[in-house]
Amino acid sequence: MARSPFTLAAAVTAAVPGADVVGVRALSSDGDARFDSAVATLADGTEVAIRASNDDETASELARESLALRALTPGARSMLRFDAPEHLGDGRVGDARALVTTLLPGFQIDAADVPPGPGAAVAIGKAIAGVHALPASVVRGAGLAERTPADARDDVRVLIDRAAATGRVSARLTVRWREAVDADDLWRFESAVTLGGAHAESFLFADDDERGPRVTGVLGWHALAIGDPAVDLAWLTMAADARDDVLDAYASATLRAPDAGLGIRARLLAELELARWLLHGHDTHRPDVVDDAAQLLDALADGIHDDLAPRASAGAGVDEAMSALDRVPATGATRVDTSMQTDAYDASAFVGITMDDTSAFGPRGLSSERDSAAAADEHRDSADAATDDAADRDAQDLTATGALEDLDPNATEDLSDLRPSAEVRDDRDSRGDEDDRPARSGTLLPSEGGIAGSEADVADAHRAARAAFQRWTSASSE
Repeated sequence: MARSPFTLAAAVTAAVPGADVVGVRALSSDGDARFDSAVATLADGTEVAIRASNDDETASELARESLALRALTPGARSMLRFDAPEHLGDGRVGDARALVTTLLPGFQIDAADVPPGPGAAVAIGKAIAGVHALPASVVRGAGLAERTPADARDDVRVLIDRAAATGRVSARLTVRWREAVDADDLWRFESAVTLGGAHAESFLFADDDERGPRVTGVLGWHALAIGDPAVDLAWLTMAADARDDVLDAYASATLRAPDAGLGIRARLLAELELARWLLHGHDTHRPDVVDDAAQLLDALADGIHDDLAPRASAGAGVDEAMSALDRVPATGATRVDTSMQTDAYDASAFVGITMDDTSAFGPRGLSSERDSAAAADEHRDSADAATDDAADRDAQDLTATGALEDLDPNATEDLSDLRPSAEVRDDRDSRGDEDDRPARSGTLLPSEGGIAGSEADVADAHRAARAAFQRWTSASSE
């Protein structure tokens, strides 16, 4: 049975020392039916609001709001461009908990009636951004809840699993929600101080002749916490006309890092409110609530025509592929032994070859048409060098020094410093005019370092190859 305003007014004198109540009336705004509420007028003309709980849930909510309002110190309040209720006292009305606060003036606008464009929509977006700009110390100093992006994601995942376990959520909705939870890009955001679930009735307005309605006060601070900013924007699904303007105003007013997934997470949280309603009926053994929630969920499933989670386009280019390659964990890479482990490899064939004798490996950079002649020249040069006394003194015979036994048969030598001999270079330069060939379009020889295709294709291929090579070398080095 609802308590009378006079009963509530009597509790004000007990909750607020020195309060002299001279009048009382019903609370017309913010009159949540879950509470018994009234407005008491004090002797100095001040009007205060009193609310009394009706059950354990509302009693807990009043206790949390009392703590949150006291956490809003004068310094924190000075950062806001609107008013928040001030805590005046806590009391009891019989066995029920009661909270007394200042009464904020203003009028409220239903979500469906929030007009688009300048005015209320813009004012709401800026007001929410103002709350989210409060320093985290406001919440931490009061010992209020703090949730990281990972925590918020896990909470949603658990909620979806619990709702699906009831058997009253369609597979279509379950898949839709789980895809959104699994989309990593949606959950890259910066946690903020939030109201913990604002709604249209949280905002009090005053008319402005030039700018239209402006927010003068914000109610409902009981869920003040650090968490996902999207929780204060979920109600915008009920303000379809003004939703985009509120989000745009919020984005322009916030000082936080851009949050590309904000709007999608807000939609997800709004849909999950029906899942919460379902679980409430399930946990309280209320079949009527469960049936009502199930009907709402079925209607939602029938009315959706898009996906929450963004899907990758089929025409993703090289940039997307390289980005995905960079995100692959550098684990599980098998080390590859590239030494010459083959039956044809005979270490004795290298006996007598000096460490600086490049002729044994043949010239580099010559076309296939001149390889035989150049190799013959190099062979004659190396034979002449072998008879030179100075060269014999400088060369190291691996067999004579015993270095061959110390060599690792699986090791390979760095040949990157090898170059054609001076005689070969002179011979090649003297015949340079004979090697001039007309330019070819479309296809380049591998010896020229070319890749077939247009310039854009060549650039993309080179970039992809470099990224793959860097990834491979990074993984193989670990």
